Amino acid sequence: MSQEIHPLVKLLCEDTRYKLEAYQFVRAGLKYAQDELGLGADEPSSEEEEAEAGTEPTLFQRGPVRHVTGQDLSRALKTFAHSQYGYMARLVLASWGIKSTSDFGEIVYNLIKIGEMTKSAHDRREDFDDVYDFQQALEEEFEITRTAEE
Repeated sequence: MSQEIHPLVKLLCEDTRYKLEAYQFVRAGLKYAQDELGLGADEPSSEEEEAEAGTEPTLFQRGPVRHVTGQDLSRALKTFAHSQYGYMARLVLASWGIKSTSDFGEIVYNLIKIGEMTKSAHDRREDFDDVYDFQQALEEEFEITRTAEE
């Protein structure tokens, strides 16, 4: 009796640049971008685009596909990283293999390849390149803020 290996486990074995946490972070960051930041309008899709990109919504959400561009996702992931890890965000991401916005693109396109995310006909892997400098965005631009409760 043969057990089928989950596509993400197989991907982690084939592409060892990124740890599981990197993929989890990008998936959670996309959800954050859509739900918390309101990014990604519902996209009407033509039959041709559905055939090219697949019909599974991003992150296994049922319903219409909510598209977020590579640049918008990169910026949202910066905000998400700050909210999760504060000033240590760059070091945490680096420990998982993420050292630039280009790495976000590699992770997203790996997830697209295994059917965990989708893309529109206009998306390109290069959309993630050089969106911002990691040290500047994750360390130098980090600000400690107080909540209203404090």
